[in-house]
Amino acid sequence: MTHRAPTTVPDSSDHEVEHDIDRRYRDPDLPTAERVEILLRQMTLAEKAGLFFHDMISMGEGGELSEGDEEFHLPSNATFVLEHQMSHFNLLTGGDPRQMAAWHNRIQELAASTRLGIPVTISSDPRNSYSDNPLAGLLAGSFSVWPEALGLAATRDADLVRRFGDVVRREYRAVGIRVALHPQVDLATEPRWARQLDTFGEDVELTSRLGTAYVEGLQGDRLGTESVSAMIKHFPGGGAQKDGEDPHFGYGREQVYPGGQFELHLKPFEAAFAAGVSQVMPYYGMPVGTEHEEVGFGFNRSVITGLLRERYGFDGIVCTDWGLLTDSEVSGEPFPARAWGVEHLDQSDRMLKALDAGVDQFGGEKCPDVLIGLVTSGRVDEARLDQSVRRLLREKFILGLFDQPLVDVEAAGRIVGSPEFIAAGEEAQRASLTLLTNRAANGGEGAAVLPAPRGSRLYVEGIPREMAALYAQVVDTPEAADIAVIRTHAPFETRPTAFENYFHAGSLEFAAETSAHLREIASAVPTIVDVFLDRPAVLTPIVEDVAAIIGNWGAGPGALLDLVFGEAAPRGQLPFDLPSSTEAVEASRPDVPFDTASPLFRFGHGLTYDAPPTP
Repeated sequence: MTHRAPTTVPDSSDHEVEHDIDRRYRDPDLPTAERVEILLRQMTLAEKAGLFFHDMISMGEGGELSEGDEEFHLPSNATFVLEHQMSHFNLLTGGDPRQMAAWHNRIQELAASTRLGIPVTISSDPRNSYSDNPLAGLLAGSFSVWPEALGLAATRDADLVRRFGDVVRREYRAVGIRVALHPQVDLATEPRWARQLDTFGEDVELTSRLGTAYVEGLQGDRLGTESVSAMIKHFPGGGAQKDGEDPHFGYGREQVYPGGQFELHLKPFEAAFAAGVSQVMPYYGMPVGTEHEEVGFGFNRSVITGLLRERYGFDGIVCTDWGLLTDSEVSGEPFPARAWGVEHLDQSDRMLKALDAGVDQFGGEKCPDVLIGLVTSGRVDEARLDQSVRRLLREKFILGLFDQPLVDVEAAGRIVGSPEFIAAGEEAQRASLTLLTNRAANGGEGAAVLPAPRGSRLYVEGIPREMAALYAQVVDTPEAADIAVIRTHAPFETRPTAFENYFHAGSLEFAAETSAHLREIASAVPTIVDVFLDRPAVLTPIVEDVAAIIGNWGAGPGALLDLVFGEAAPRGQLPFDLPSSTEAVEASRPDVPFDTASPLFRFGHGLTYDAPPTP
């Protein structure tokens, strides 16, 4: 049963034990800085320590509080809030928006029952696309579905990206999410890197322009009660990965700059700072061969204090990437802490080094007792904690969480996944599709194969037959078809553990049997190949054999078939170069954009054709 939530929680000042607390920090008419100081001077060491930890959290069935999550070793919601005194959480789960809103209100009410009633701040990884990676992005579920950031980059449309950020803001706020663990403005300069799907591609100007638009959509002109706070990542730029390996894993811990382009990777962050971005996440990687210490960026004082705080004057929240301190396991498999360069340090010494570097929060961690121990042992001055606590409390006040912590449960059901937002997401999907080739059937001199006439005999792979039947007569074999449409995925190497395989890495070459299968179909019928380009695949083995190639970065089958059958015209342009060979990729410098020799298709490439106007 749903209900309309009140906008405030009961004031716990009626509790007899709390009668001597100075409650003026709850007065919205006081300046934020004054409210922060009134609250700060009344906080115990344990209450301060709890603010430093920003862990994942799960929602219970039907919007109830959770008793914990065995897969990710998470305690109950009550343990998090009442025992650990934590109040920042990354929501792992989703579902019905009314249930999400109801859960949010329940955990806020739980937080209101604590001594000072400090409200909870809920964050989220991206959840408006088709991706599903437990530590990078979540399936959209009830939320509107848009292309991934690479697809938004393919549109080249800053207004569309700003609109997307605004829709994310409205959907997140409806269910109580107030921090976006995105956008990701790393430059995708290493073609094999696993995390480039959530970037805006290889070009620094485009990334800077679209990253700024995204921040503006989430936060507005300035951070306030209607905002969702943006946590820009991964400072100082995560694209320059040695061999393209991902630093979630020890073999991918090194970032290298053989082209001397460390400064170039800072440019998109500079644009985000100018737009007022509120939070920053440093990357896991460790710089090798630079002026900076060869330790992970979350432990790196010259990067966080020297670059971020002093050079750029950033006074927002710095939250580490997830899991720098504590070894864990995922799906039953060991998952060591990403303590690159400081693996030899124990948990408390790692924490001490990160604090000295200048971080305010530890992502994916829940060990306030270790921080308390550092203070009580005299290794950390409590005044150092106060520096970060001020930033963390300030944002809670600015977002209005102390004044209106609860959300409207019924409104969440109307706002999240509204027809307006779904339609906007579908239009963005169509706009992002990128037509790379479009030849005449059988390599002849006639008209290009696309757009195809509706009602054609159609063979499909990777598309639901019932969806395809809305556009054409679906047949069972290529030989019986007029055209074929095959959906496939950019190649990647299978790695030993399940968790590694969430991060597509390694070779960009299709397996020989995949290329042979596509060529076999193309020999029987004009074939359109749609490739999900989460990384820039090497298309050379098939480019001359198939009739058309379409690149997508998160578009549903309906969006694709609209383009194939001329209901929409392709408008996308490549957000990176597509390399011509593995050899060219291996010879390129990881920190330098557009550095593969003789690319098959260059940044900005994209064909089009006439189509009826969008209704």
